[in-house]
Amino acid sequence: MIELDDVGYSYGGGELLSNVSVKLAPGSFHFLTGPSGAGKTTLLKLCYGALTPTSGAVRAFDADMRGFDRDQMAMLRRRIGVVHQDCRFLDHLPLADNIALPLIVSGRDMAQESANLRELMTWVGLTERADARPPELSGGERQRAALARAVILSPDVVLADEPTGNVDWEMSMRLLTLLVELNKMGKTVLIASHDLALIRAAKSQVQARVLRIANRRLQLAGADL
Repeated sequence: MIELDDVGYSYGGGELLSNVSVKLAPGSFHFLTGPSGAGKTTLLKLCYGALTPTSGAVRAFDADMRGFDRDQMAMLRRRIGVVHQDCRFLDHLPLADNIALPLIVSGRDMAQESANLRELMTWVGLTERADARPPELSGGERQRAALARAVILSPDVVLADEPTGNVDWEMSMRLLTLLVELNKMGKTVLIASHDLALIRAAKSQVQARVLRIANRRLQLAGADL
């Protein structure tokens, strides 16, 4: 699905990532760990084209992203769902409209998509909050809404940046269960997280590969990739 080949990324004159090579195979489940500032968010952004590597190549669905024009990049973003750490919403719109935004932007017929939207909101447990404005939501509700919005176009890959960082353990497990369900449906999942307890819980439910950024490089289970 996504492949980083000897990727490096520099920012502000300093090297943040170096010689990173990894393949996210179809249907795989990965965790990305490492200390704050190690480059977890940067690596995720490289995976969906928000950043361009300083060196090396990033391929998505067998195509080198460097050659993508604006339309190709837009199509790529429909196949990769991203759960951002900051969970930004449009505060003047009700929750259901916020979740449906990717459908609207991609030109889908909302009349035909209404049943899918309701089903998705039920899946994340937010049906009763459909008319609520984002400022009225709890942290857990915002995270579930962010996940729903990320997967509403049924992407092949789901990238989640610290999706449980601002919620309690019970809500963390609920979000994890949703991500595991997506993986069992055949989606490739990559979660950036520093929560080792969450990773242990996931490995009891799904075959998860744990990647770690250390000293600007990516490692697997303590070994160089």
